[in-house]
Amino acid sequence: MRTRWPLRTLGFVTAVVALVGPAFATAASAQDEGGTPTGDDEIVVTGSLVVPEGQSVATAVIFNGDATVLGTVTESLIVFNGDVDVSGSVGDNVVAFNGRVVIRSGAEVGGDVASRRTPVIERGATIGGQVTGITGRYDFETWGWISRYVWWFGYTVSTLILGLALLGFAPSTDGALVGAFRRRTGGSFGFGALIFFVLPIVAVLLLVIVVAIPLGLFLLLGLALLYTIGYVAGAHVVGRLVVKEPRGRFAAFFAGWGILRAIALIPVLGGLLFMLTSIVGLGALAIASRARAGAGVDLAPPAFPPAPPPL
Repeated sequence: MRTRWPLRTLGFVTAVVALVGPAFATAASAQDEGGTPTGDDEIVVTGSLVVPEGQSVATAVIFNGDATVLGTVTESLIVFNGDVDVSGSVGDNVVAFNGRVVIRSGAEVGGDVASRRTPVIERGATIGGQVTGITGRYDFETWGWISRYVWWFGYTVSTLILGLALLGFAPSTDGALVGAFRRRTGGSFGFGALIFFVLPIVAVLLLVIVVAIPLGLFLLLGLALLYTIGYVAGAHVVGRLVVKEPRGRFAAFFAGWGILRAIALIPVLGGLLFMLTSIVGLGALAIASRARAGAGVDLAPPAFPPAPPPL
């Protein structure tokens, strides 16, 4: 008898997220094809997960690839995208979100077997729980559609707060950004593209250098914030092109921000516009910063008192 399992599915997803952090270091040793478990929690990002005969792991998770259990998984086996073949034993549940499940004759599963596709349970296999379906009332495509709008709403509120804070604490940003873009429109696109595309490459190259790995990681983590700052700055530039002076800076920002966040709901176009806006904003910020730094340097020669007349 097949039953539906939506709530327990969500529980498994939560459990996987909780496991990823502490066990990620263990996962690195098993990411290559045919990785061998070490006896602890086993998490594989891509490749294959194999539990050899006579060996055991605790919880086994693989995100992209097949899982083969010849030995023992003392807790749960969770596969997001790949097939499952169990000839040994799994102490708790076997979960396959997208793949085929085969439980061989003589294999033992202490909990449920949950999968989107009908699993193959050979004669002689022992299942302690139920054979369940994983889709149920909660369709994954529906959840993906909902999560997209939840992310849009959260990012919209975040950029609004960041933009208001930027203009509130640094009111001169209004004139500096718009002036930089108007004076050097091509330079804004050029500098912005340089920052947008080169920094990720630099971060990856730093990861290759062992002693610079922390710097590379910090740079990668900081890119999201940097792009968001550029997006907010670009939104203000767009708004000021629509709302001319002497209207206030906040009115200009609201105009640009509202236009861009509405277009962000359109697939593909929203992503392309995000990239373009971030490039413009980063470039305008770079030019405005250079102009401000240059204005603060006095390049005139020092004034000396006149020389005394010759005797």
